[in-house]
Amino acid sequence: MRALVVTAPRVASVQDVPDPVAAPGQLLVDVERVGICGTDVELYTGEMAYHEQGHTTFPIRLGHEWTGRVVAAGDAADQAWIGKRVTGDTMLGCGHCDYCLAGRHHVCPNRFEVGIRDGWAGALAERMLVPTRFAYGIPEHVSVTAAALVEPGGNSLRAVRAARVEAGQSVLVLGSGTIGLLATQFALAAGAEVHVGGVREGSLALARSLGVPNTWQLDELAASASDRFDAVIDATSNDAMPALSVRLAKPAGRVVYIGLSSTPSLVDTRDIALKDITAVGILSASPGLAGAIEHFADGSVVPDAIVSEVVALEDVPDRLEGRRGADAGPGPKVHVDPRLVG
Repeated sequence: MRALVVTAPRVASVQDVPDPVAAPGQLLVDVERVGICGTDVELYTGEMAYHEQGHTTFPIRLGHEWTGRVVAAGDAADQAWIGKRVTGDTMLGCGHCDYCLAGRHHVCPNRFEVGIRDGWAGALAERMLVPTRFAYGIPEHVSVTAAALVEPGGNSLRAVRAARVEAGQSVLVLGSGTIGLLATQFALAAGAEVHVGGVREGSLALARSLGVPNTWQLDELAASASDRFDAVIDATSNDAMPALSVRLAKPAGRVVYIGLSSTPSLVDTRDIALKDITAVGILSASPGLAGAIEHFADGSVVPDAIVSEVVALEDVPDRLEGRRGADAGPGPKVHVDPRLVG
């Protein structure tokens, strides 16, 4: 089968690789759609911390935001999955450690991470494997685009849940990329008064088209008054935003950190303590996947507009370098259809 293989930093090509075969406890999936995200870019460039830590080595098969149809099952008991559209968890815990037994498999020290850590090939291929226990069915009326946004959707939903905003309360989402715009939609669905801060006017215009009445440039927010929002979600890669998030949150408010900067970000913990701020970090979509599917299925969140274009596997290296097609829309997300031939 055809798959994208990254053989060295910034060196990637479509190659013929062996067809995967479902072992007991696994499903074989024909991949229909895959999203490219910032993690994929860092793995491609070699800048991801996992490279230094020895968790990830070249060659790499990327892709952890995906959907497809089950074509085979390794166990007779799993035959009912065949023909169903599915997605899957990225964090594949061992199932035996204290974290897994407590339902926190996404922080299992012995986990695989699909398309990220060594040991489990990603979805930028014609076919892939997923453990049955980590598979999630997708209702047929959910679009293939939305189905491939379940993983970032799960992250974003967790961020909104952690913010604990109630109807009528104000939440500021810093960042108008994929996670920021998805968090925005989940917060709107919860009835919050949503504000979005960003840099790119096109993305802020997209936020307004999704129903956000209040958008800001980040430098406007940096120059504004303190103690303005009941909750702040930092979905940026800007190392100045964590401290700004604390300043803009009201006393006894909440700050949620889901973005990661490439350099250390400094926060004065005295500001957190003296304002009685609750700060929460979000690592994984795992506890939010089912909820994201529910929101997409009931129509309370329709995420399709954040996808700018759908490309072939052969186009992925250009997209990882930051280049977009001439007809790409304003959305921050690029999707890949492995069935297309570039």
